[in-house]
Amino acid sequence: MKKLLATVLLGIGLAFGGAGVMAQPSNVGDKPAEVSAPAPAAAVAAPAAAAPAAAPAAAPAEAAAAPAPVPNKGDTAWMMVSTLLVILMTVPGLALFYGGLVRSKNMLSVLMQVMVTFSLIVVLWFIYGYSLAFTEGSAYVGGFDRLFMKGVWDNVAGTFVNAATFSKGVVIPEIVFAAFQATFAGITCALIVGAFAERMKFSAVLMFMAIWFTFSYAPIAHMVWFWMGPDAYTAAGVVDEMNGKAGLIWQSGALDFAGGTVVHINAAVAGLVGAYMVGKRVGYGKESMAPHSLTLTMVGASLLWVGWFGFNAGSALEANGFAALAFINTFGATAAAVLAWCVGEALMRGKASMLGAASGAVAGLVAITPAAGNVGIGGALVIGFISGFAGLWGVNGLKKLLGADDSLDVFGVHGVCGILGALLTGVFNSPNLGGPGFVADWVTATMVTPADYSIAAQVWVQAKAVGITVLWSGVVSFIAFKLVDLVIGLRVPEEEEREGLDISSHGETAYNR
Repeated sequence: MKKLLATVLLGIGLAFGGAGVMAQPSNVGDKPAEVSAPAPAAAVAAPAAAAPAAAPAAAPAEAAAAPAPVPNKGDTAWMMVSTLLVILMTVPGLALFYGGLVRSKNMLSVLMQVMVTFSLIVVLWFIYGYSLAFTEGSAYVGGFDRLFMKGVWDNVAGTFVNAATFSKGVVIPEIVFAAFQATFAGITCALIVGAFAERMKFSAVLMFMAIWFTFSYAPIAHMVWFWMGPDAYTAAGVVDEMNGKAGLIWQSGALDFAGGTVVHINAAVAGLVGAYMVGKRVGYGKESMAPHSLTLTMVGASLLWVGWFGFNAGSALEANGFAALAFINTFGATAAAVLAWCVGEALMRGKASMLGAASGAVAGLVAITPAAGNVGIGGALVIGFISGFAGLWGVNGLKKLLGADDSLDVFGVHGVCGILGALLTGVFNSPNLGGPGFVADWVTATMVTPADYSIAAQVWVQAKAVGITVLWSGVVSFIAFKLVDLVIGLRVPEEEEREGLDISSHGETAYNR
């Protein structure tokens, strides 16, 4: 208990100590339906250039000013529902999916690690994580303007501060945006748990998560998603200035609708590093480590699929056409991936399995995440179908090549399919292939034309974003695991591992014996 309390206090302490070591963010932006950083309330005022050129000189100044945007109740309600759906993805969805895949003696340990990790990260998010990810700073990380969520209430106006969306003059309450993004941070860290399941100390898990969240998740989220919002682009003369305030990867023009880089690749790399550094499970490759309940795994996968509609469609930040596009693409791509994985298994082994179908669903969900609102329906089906085969290879062929005991195939599914989806987003975003393209000019909100869209150029931009994420997460993860190993030690003793973490770490069991 002392170690647990010390770990939580360490995470909170990072708000004031460790976070200050990091650089600070800039701007991000290149598409109409990508998660954006909240713009200050003043930034959403209509551009002065919108006033008629022939307006009488004597007209009152206030007559030329447009009223401040007011959040639409439908958008606000949709974002709150989306937030709840992402919570459903994590607890119970991810927890049950992972829990069914481990041996029965470790079931509760996985449920605990997922639930407590999610809770820890949500608290750290509201203390300092949101500020590091979604306030102006440098190209790499934000500042401290929103520590403890200060400033989200405007005492002078008597209203909540609003956050930008992807449409000019359309806003949502910033507290809703912050809550939605908190669920992304929480599930990203919880995903990592699957890589070192069944052998890592509970206190070590929490200490690692606090460090990794601070130095990897928050900066990557800032680099990919922070920008000044569409209303900041009032005239051609301010474009360079506004772009310069965005995150590094956003500035490059990379497209990531709902977290292919921020969530899946980021977590997968951390998981792979952890699998190497924690070491293989006792008896790995010699003893049976089959899932103890594929029934629970199927239930968890189903909850993930349902919750993922909030994850992807909610990332449009509005209840609009791009949310609908992300919704239907999440539906179709996942179904295509299930079929592809089953076909692949049947060809390899002569039989399709329930585990394969559930894994295929997750593979499709992962791959479509960066592409959800960025590709057409046909492109989504292709991405989903390819991801089913790619994920199957990731958990079989690639896993053997890597030689790591990635317990629940975090890298094999989230890493492989996350990279695949990020790259194919650059292909199927093309208007020539049924995609919506991206916003080429935020001043006029003009979309790129089919003639001007270069698939090769966009795929190269996507590849660079993937590379930055892999390198950043890999380095931070290695350092974080090393620090935890020095302070706490990474894994439980062999006798405790053989007994099972449910009893040895938590003093309880999942099932009556």
